[in-house]
Amino acid sequence: MENLLHYLDAFETISDESKKKLFKLAKPVSFKKGEFLGKLGEKHKFIYILDTGIVRSTFINNKGKEQTRNIFMGNRAVGALDALILDKPAKFSYICSTDCTLFAIHFKKFKKLAKKNNAIGHLYAKILELVFLEVESKVIELSNLNSTERYLKLIKQTPEIENAVKQYHIASFLNITPVQLSRIRRSLIEKSSTLA
Repeated sequence: MENLLHYLDAFETISDESKKKLFKLAKPVSFKKGEFLGKLGEKHKFIYILDTGIVRSTFINNKGKEQTRNIFMGNRAVGALDALILDKPAKFSYICSTDCTLFAIHFKKFKKLAKKNNAIGHLYAKILELVFLEVESKVIELSNLNSTERYLKLIKQTPEIENAVKQYHIASFLNITPVQLSRIRRSLIEKSSTLA
């Protein structure tokens, strides 16, 4: 629960009473590598707070291939938020890239609590703001950064990702091919060896 507490405190100072109410909704769960938190086309019930491990969100692109939409590491909210809000089937699958421990929060119960409790309602608004800003940031990156710049930014933000996530998933997340990623990595290695 300590990591969940740190996650919540990063958004807002919440009274101990409100935290207790929220903790009652947060059930610790574990998933093995390769297991789904929820699948594309299904209705999801839970939003998760990632404690340990890595989760990818994926979809099927117009060529019928799986594409990585996002990679979640560290204390992050994970789940099909749009589908949960609209009460519709999810547009993305959420799959564990490693063994994961998470806190599962029943979304409808969380929203009900948020309506009754101002502090929890404010927390919910802050989480929605963060999700919006992350999506906006990714759109801007895709528009303004070239593939090498996007790769360098990803590695700077999450250096452990290279050892934890398969290269073709990283390439898919960056919206490039595995061959392009391999060339970028080779070019960067060659540059660093000439500078040494």
